[in-house]
Amino acid sequence: MINSVVLVGRLTKDIELRKTSNNISTCSFTLACDKRFKPTQEGAPTADFIGCVAWRQSADFLANYASKGSIVAVEGSIQTRNYEGQDGKRVYVTEVLCDRVRLIGSRSAGQSASANQTSGQTFTPSAGPSFNENVEDDFSNTPSLDISSDDLPFY
Repeated sequence: MINSVVLVGRLTKDIELRKTSNNISTCSFTLACDKRFKPTQEGAPTADFIGCVAWRQSADFLANYASKGSIVAVEGSIQTRNYEGQDGKRVYVTEVLCDRVRLIGSRSAGQSASANQTSGQTFTPSAGPSFNENVEDDFSNTPSLDISSDDLPFY
């Protein structure tokens, strides 16, 4: 069975770092993830607000470098937990337990990028390859194979 989640969204508020009694860093935060479609009549984008929890270095990283409006990518798994509320009733919580987090951009970076571009906002990670590179170069030096359809077992 697989329990894997990948989210990209904006932080709804600044990160508040907490420490456990064993001095382990943790933070809970909410990501606003835009939906792919716009069901509202006004055409305004709608979002899902998804609760997330980060621990240790991921929590420290977010607290140091992310703020309200930052665009964050999260990889993790869905967890459910429950506790007894102040009114004595059982409270159930479903949230994303973050394995990895990555800061993709901030609101100010997005505004300056959109001011310089005519077609929508584009955010590229600060490290790693550019999304505009020509990927065909990776395969241009590979010898071609001549395979007939009779050789394929699933054709």
